[in-house]
Amino acid sequence: MIDQPHPTGNWLRESVLLKLLLIMVIALLLLIPSSWIQELVRERSDRQEQIVNEDTDKWSGRQLIQGPVLVIPYKKAVREKDSTGKEVIKEYTQNLYLLSDDLNISANVKSDTLKRGIYDIGVYDALLSLNGRFNTANIARLQIDNSLIQYQKARLLFSLGDLKGLKADPTIRVQNRSYTASSVTDGLLTGGLQAEIDLSTLPPGDLPFSLNLQLKGSQSLRFIHAAKTTQVEVKGNWPSPKFDGRYLPNERSISKAGFYGKWRMLNYNRPFPQQWVGNDTLLNSFKRNNNVLFGVQLHIQVDDYQKTMRTSKYAILIIALTFVSLFLTEVIQKKPVHVFNYALIGAAMIVFYSLLLSFSEQVGYNWAYLIAAVATIALIAWFTASLLNSKAAALFAVILSVFYGFVFVIIQLEELSLLVGSIALFVVIAALMYFSRKINWN
Repeated sequence: MIDQPHPTGNWLRESVLLKLLLIMVIALLLLIPSSWIQELVRERSDRQEQIVNEDTDKWSGRQLIQGPVLVIPYKKAVREKDSTGKEVIKEYTQNLYLLSDDLNISANVKSDTLKRGIYDIGVYDALLSLNGRFNTANIARLQIDNSLIQYQKARLLFSLGDLKGLKADPTIRVQNRSYTASSVTDGLLTGGLQAEIDLSTLPPGDLPFSLNLQLKGSQSLRFIHAAKTTQVEVKGNWPSPKFDGRYLPNERSISKAGFYGKWRMLNYNRPFPQQWVGNDTLLNSFKRNNNVLFGVQLHIQVDDYQKTMRTSKYAILIIALTFVSLFLTEVIQKKPVHVFNYALIGAAMIVFYSLLLSFSEQVGYNWAYLIAAVATIALIAWFTASLLNSKAAALFAVILSVFYGFVFVIIQLEELSLLVGSIALFVVIAALMYFSRKINWN
């Protein structure tokens, strides 16, 4: 007597829905190594940032030009009660702060690229010329008794982002008199330089000043709008700058030979006053806020880690579409593919992202994507040919090429990426619906 196959065993072997469920489980499990790849990308990106920070610290960091500010101490009498309850008058010294009416800055930036292993770092040498004028008549608006103001102890204060970048001693000229600047620790400006100026020997009213700086820096050169009228001109030879900050330049040009940017700003939208008293940290608090900064970054045109991270986030989509395509192919051709083979194909698609990351560090994102995609598609097509046939493998290779090409186009796009991606997914779903119509899901 011949044993008849058990109907339950046949169903387990031949059930389309059960196989789909197993394929979905494999796709979800592949999310685990996919997350490992994303963590590896973050680790490599952090490593790049660490190396860039180490090298820029040795060269000179980001430069931020702030000021100048005229600081004048004055005496303030305050009524207080002593330990016996008797009212006494005590004198304290406070500072009044005055910003310039006009500030003109001209910067000539000569940039270069430092290489540290596989990483590029934008550095520069800059010549800056600053000139403008204060109007000491504005002090009267603070309504301070003129006899209490210590004009002889005035000082002109400005700051840089990294004093290590100074290549020559800065000399300030005020009313045709030269003053040597010295470093100072001041709550108003971090990284401060000051020149002590005896205003009691100078006529009141307009106080012209000028300053030349030779400094080096890295990654960015920025400024703070610290005058009633601020005008800044920056030109350099970096081919891919990025103008950023609170204010964009009124005039700008970018070419392979370099860049030019010109800003002109009035004080109407500035978040701090022209003169004030008492608040010794006012400008420092605004310096930490990027909304009041402006300038230029030595932008590295291609951020391979960012593109690789964005690509890896499409992993589950590509794996799902590939599995569905393979499943429809085996159903249409009536040649079953074991779920273990699905797992191997999924593993190959995960290795694609490892290849992309490692090659992008050496040859750039675009070439790395081509190498990784061709290698992955060739491997899967060869494997599929051994499971089905060469015709099905060629068709499957074309499908994979479309998928990987689709992701590459999405990564290159900026504003249109969501629109193009949504349309493409709609087309894919429509195609799957079309080819799955005649499948007997029972």
